[in-house]
Amino acid sequence: MPRSNRHRRPEHAPLRSAAATRRESAADGDWVVRSVPGSAAGKDYRCPGCQQLIRAGTGHVVTWPADDLGSVADRRHWHVSCWSARSRRRPG
Repeated sequence: MPRSNRHRRPEHAPLRSAAATRRESAADGDWVVRSVPGSAAGKDYRCPGCQQLIRAGTGHVVTWPADDLGSVADRRHWHVSCWSARSRRRPG
C-alpha cells in the first residue's frame, strides 16, 4: 500500500485568540466577546456599529449571544470602539 506524505488537517482547529474570550452582560443581553489581534485578522469584515469595513490586519472583537454557544451565523465582527459605544448609538 502506498504511503501518503500529506498531512491531514484536524477537523476542528481552535482559534489562536481563544485565550482572549470573555463574557459581558449589558442592557442588550449577555455576550461572548473574543478579542482578535491585528496579526490574526486575515479578512475584511463590515462592522455592524458603523457599517464601515474592518480591514484585514486591524484588531477588533467578535461577538455572539452567550446563550447561542457561538453559532457562526450569529457572530459579528466589531471595531473595539463601536462595540464599546453600542449602547449610546441610535438604531439604523
